Amino acid sequence: MTGLREALAGYLDLRRGLGFKLERDEKLLGQFITYLEQREATTITTADALAWATLPAGASPGWLRMRITVARGFAAYLATLDPSAEVPPASLLPGGTRRAVPYLYSAADIAALLAQTERLRTPLRTATLQTLIGLLTVTGMRIGAALALDDDDFDPGHGMLIVRHAKLGKHRLLPLHPTTVTAVHSYRRLRNQTFPRPASPAWL
Repeated sequence: MTGLREALAGYLDLRRGLGFKLERDEKLLGQFITYLEQREATTITTADALAWATLPAGASPGWLRMRITVARGFAAYLATLDPSAEVPPASLLPGGTRRAVPYLYSAADIAALLAQTERLRTPLRTATLQTLIGLLTVTGMRIGAALALDDDDFDPGHGMLIVRHAKLGKHRLLPLHPTTVTAVHSYRRLRNQTFPRPASPAWL
């Protein structure tokens, strides 16, 4: 293991200790260090970081900018251990991630979605989709978090939902309006009647 790879292990441990997963970063930085090793480089220079970041032919400016940003983050950490390491400037490459403009559903949009669920083949499918849409509407939770809910994550006594593995791997509590609690009870009653022996603890 080279000094650069040892430093990478320390960098990943530090960032993951703060809650970042860094799966893509680990893969890209492993490739970056391999590139440096092939050139017998023992530290990071701006020139090497730029050359590696721009290797993919025909790549989009956003992808190239993301690669240099990953290299830059590691370089900043390495500079605390090796004063000769160079940190590439943030403005080295143009581009960057452009966030999509969010679409805000109106009350009419939500009503139309709920109406469409009535066309599904079974009452349980209708109730499942209506419950999912309703939860997303009243809580603002992400769809992935909603689909990951288990029965034990619902606390009807306190009118709360436990959202596990939210952003940065944290848990959070979501208060529910009494009408939402009632709707959830109705869904669970239908679900349990249809599947008295569920195959998994999943809520939806």
